[in-house]
Amino acid sequence: MKRRRGSPLEPGCLRAWAAESRALADRWRAARCSGPGGAAAREVRQQREAFRKLLLKMRGLPAALPALPLELTVLYNSLLFTVGASDSAIKEEAEGICQGLLRVLEACGGCGQDLSTEELWQKVLQEVTVEELQAPLHRLGALQAAWWLAASRVRSTAGLFRLLSNAEDSGRARYSKGENELLSLLKAWQVPAEEASLPLIQSAKDLKEILCTAAAFLQGLQELEAGNFPTALSLLQEAAGGFCSKRVLAQIYTCLGCCAQQMGKPQTALQHLKQALQVDFQCLPALSHVAAVYHELGETEAELQALALLYEALEKKPPAAPSSSPHFLIRTELLVHTPILASLLRHRHPSEVKYLLAQRCLQDGRVADAVEHYLDFLALLQEGLQQQVPLDGDSPLPRIPEVFLEAASALEQAGRHHDAITLCEEVISRTTDLIPRMLRVEERLQQPECPLPGAGLSQQKESLCCLAWRAAGYLHQGWAWATLGESKEAITQFSRCLGDLLRVQICRTGVEPTENLLPEVEVLQKIRLLSLIGRGMQFLKLGKHKEALLDFQHGLQISPGDPAAAPYLVQALWKLDRKREAAAQWQKFSRSPPGEEGQGRCAGGEGPVPLYLVSCLQRAAFPGCEALAGSIRDYLGTLNGDPAS
Repeated sequence: MKRRRGSPLEPGCLRAWAAESRALADRWRAARCSGPGGAAAREVRQQREAFRKLLLKMRGLPAALPALPLELTVLYNSLLFTVGASDSAIKEEAEGICQGLLRVLEACGGCGQDLSTEELWQKVLQEVTVEELQAPLHRLGALQAAWWLAASRVRSTAGLFRLLSNAEDSGRARYSKGENELLSLLKAWQVPAEEASLPLIQSAKDLKEILCTAAAFLQGLQELEAGNFPTALSLLQEAAGGFCSKRVLAQIYTCLGCCAQQMGKPQTALQHLKQALQVDFQCLPALSHVAAVYHELGETEAELQALALLYEALEKKPPAAPSSSPHFLIRTELLVHTPILASLLRHRHPSEVKYLLAQRCLQDGRVADAVEHYLDFLALLQEGLQQQVPLDGDSPLPRIPEVFLEAASALEQAGRHHDAITLCEEVISRTTDLIPRMLRVEERLQQPECPLPGAGLSQQKESLCCLAWRAAGYLHQGWAWATLGESKEAITQFSRCLGDLLRVQICRTGVEPTENLLPEVEVLQKIRLLSLIGRGMQFLKLGKHKEALLDFQHGLQISPGDPAAAPYLVQALWKLDRKREAAAQWQKFSRSPPGEEGQGRCAGGEGPVPLYLVSCLQRAAFPGCEALAGSIRDYLGTLNGDPAS
């Protein structure tokens, strides 16, 4: 493209602009040496305004080739300060670059008003051959790459560096198979030399290093999200060797740990996560992931230690975040801010960690510790926890009634039965008004021809959950009264539980019993079964064997062959002196394959039993299995030895 003469530019004007630009750059260097802090931040804002005013002066005249190298340099510095002043992700600043490119085309007699940003860059870099403009254009191109990386536009960034390297045709030859194209292009890019007459606030060489780190980090996260773990691991390792702050390096190591964990390499994951904490001990998400890895490994003691350290760190008043050093206005953390990174680096609320401590202790049978943690957590509820913690998909917190029921379970196991009864009463009273008189639901998952409105489905699910919580409250109260020796009161609570469950009208679908049960229906069935077993046990204690038999038979109708209910049925028949039937039933159940229902899974389904029901399952286990089996074997032996009997 030919040079255009353009409007005459007074030499004195150009010299004045150049002097002003140098003065601003010198002032910035002096301010930068004073170190980070509020004064430096104010200087960034002042410099941004000063460079913006200088740029407006220059653009007040028609574009002229002699002034363009300086104008593009002032634009470069101005945009750097715009980013530094916001100290956040780059947004909506690309318009300044487009205006600069249009000024270049204007000075060279071209036009690009209707072109996209990519097309504008292609036109400028292919058609503008003025030597003096190449270095300023390359520096501006590096800034454009930063903008695009911040928007996760990897392809656009790679395309720009093909143009900057003048390698449209030979770009593929610059990297071998298995190498990352963008990283290869970035590394191959020749950084233009700086000129003393055009001082830069941040050198293009430093910007190149930051772009390389950000490109590796960003693409590593993209591959991690896509499930391409080996590629993600390679790119994240490349980023870890790049140019970044300790804070960002710790984040990269955290992501490496998460990647290794998903690859099934927990020990490697722990190594990376510990590296993250060594680099930046305030990288608490890494400690949260350490606890998760130990949980996966089944190392409960180590997991609880990690959670305790995390809770202690979160409870302390966090130190004031250090001000970002103004040495580099564009930094890696400003260019990489994807949803997956935010998810991996999510900071836990102290109450979430406290709940995890309570839950893990209860699961591991550390009842005294579980009670302490649950009571601490319930105290936090009184401080407005629900307003502090968003109950989103990433939060480990269950619904509040479930926490109350888990706490009640822990209190029961610790022998604090009256406290457990009180907690359950709280759940019952708070859910009473939320349950309709009658609830009609489909028993199993189906794909309706015309999908029902989502609001109706969610309301039905909410009603089922409330019913399950209320019924579980009665169930726990029944077991608590039974342990206290109050069989009649226990029977009353078990009966209330069963009466509550009569509100649900389940529509049968004719599908096989073990297929696609709705999770809420599974839980309700398990609660019904446990309540029938509990009430039947109390009937046996009171000598009401017929009533007990009816409850156990009903329980086996709900969950055929259930290993918890079957021995009780045999015992009830035995006590009613129906020994032949008892022996036949025992032989039938003995031949059946062992089920998982009594081992923490819902009857007839695949879902695990909620934690708040696990203690009830344990309580429902038949205590005298060997003795009953011995009696039946003796009876069968006698029967076989005397055919007449």
